[in-house]
Amino acid sequence: MTSAAIVSKLWNFCNVLRDDGMSYGDYVEQLTYLLFLKMADERTKPPYNHKSNVPDEYSWSTLVKKDGDELFDHYRHTLEALGNEKGLLGLIFNKSQNKFQDPAKLRRLIVDLIGNENWSVMSADVKGDAYEGLLEKNAQDTKSGAGQYFTPRPLIQAIVDVIAPQPGETICDPACGTGGFLLAAHDSLVANHPHLTKDERKKLKDGTFKGWELVQATARLCAMNLMLHGIGGDESVLPLVVSDSLAADPGDRFDIILTNPPFGKKSSTTIVAEDGRVAKEKETVEREDFWATTSNKQLNFIQHVKTLLKQHGRAAVVVPDNVLFEGGAGETIRRKLLHECNIHTLLRLPTGLFYAQGVKANVIFFERKPASETPWTKKLWIYDLRTNMHFTLKTNPLKRSDLDEFVALYTANSRTTTWSKENPAGRWRCYDYEELIARDKASLDIFWLKDDSLEDSDNLPEPGVLAAEIVEDLQAALAQFREIAEDLGEEDISSQQ
Repeated sequence: MTSAAIVSKLWNFCNVLRDDGMSYGDYVEQLTYLLFLKMADERTKPPYNHKSNVPDEYSWSTLVKKDGDELFDHYRHTLEALGNEKGLLGLIFNKSQNKFQDPAKLRRLIVDLIGNENWSVMSADVKGDAYEGLLEKNAQDTKSGAGQYFTPRPLIQAIVDVIAPQPGETICDPACGTGGFLLAAHDSLVANHPHLTKDERKKLKDGTFKGWELVQATARLCAMNLMLHGIGGDESVLPLVVSDSLAADPGDRFDIILTNPPFGKKSSTTIVAEDGRVAKEKETVEREDFWATTSNKQLNFIQHVKTLLKQHGRAAVVVPDNVLFEGGAGETIRRKLLHECNIHTLLRLPTGLFYAQGVKANVIFFERKPASETPWTKKLWIYDLRTNMHFTLKTNPLKRSDLDEFVALYTANSRTTTWSKENPAGRWRCYDYEELIARDKASLDIFWLKDDSLEDSDNLPEPGVLAAEIVEDLQAALAQFREIAEDLGEEDISSQQ
């Protein structure tokens, strides 16, 4: 079966389960548990003959033999028991619960849908693409909030194409979501280096990638995604850590970091006093390796990425617009980054790309450099993919080909601007360090293209696209007002205490 056929088959059954109140996210999670057990069982048979890490009493074969309430009870006990295991089993099954309402539907999924396929004989491409297809469908269900963990794959592909990972390099995503960046980097290495040695192939599987994910349910999906693509799976070399990556410097250093940190500006904890009064305490991250102390998560991730990079290591980080212009800690961090690293490229992204709406984002590309009295950033090249570009998730989604010009200009042996007075529509332009540092708050929020729709009503996008952009802008504004209101509320509370 093709990956598309498998996705269609599994997804059609989800529509049946939705009548029982199961969400898309719950469905993908239940599939993950059952797929893992089925594949663990397949690997115990010829030609693999591997010893399973799943205890015999909770193996796939014990599920297949049961039906009705007996199946329900056994499935629940299986999830509980495996969630208490260490290593990969614990990562997949931690805090797992049975979300089925009807034993007959669980039985059908086990016997007819998952049980009918031999997943281990499928290529990693088919299995992996099928699972990615399910994750994308889950991300499209905007009510679930899963979209915030899913970066558009064409964007990831373009970023990996310009970063061009090489065999032997270590690659990290400190906010890995469902693993999109790590998988794209893996696929790039396999496709562009088909003649890897046996040792290089082993290192690619077990020693190249490292990810951190804060949310257990998302980490579970990421672990399964990596496994289905042939990455990790060895108990001793789990490529994924479930923890808050900002909490501390882990000590590890990497050649490449690719990441889209979570959206949402502030981190806070709600505290209820003995008298019932409620206050919010901002979670500022204080680390000796950081240039500034702030509760802005994206600014903290930028500092964290700099720490994680080896000398001359390279990074691509998706950041919202506020990281480019915010004052205070934001200005401190930008000035330090411009001086101590080489920020060489900025890609301004259009709206309408992300399943989590209300986001205006960019990709910052930089390299970590040794200590120097003179600034490492000499020129910042900016590609504006936002002005006069209109994308929507359904009717006009971003394609990899939409980034072809950016990739070609980024990777050219000698970079030359496409913008000039003679060509004012050129999207590729560079700014010297002196120009950047002289801007108010060292803002990198730079644009020069004229918005055609402001000049000529004939150039307005389609009504559906226009409506989607208005929604994006309103949601972005609402998020900013919410943060201001929270800040004012916190000030009021502190003044009353």
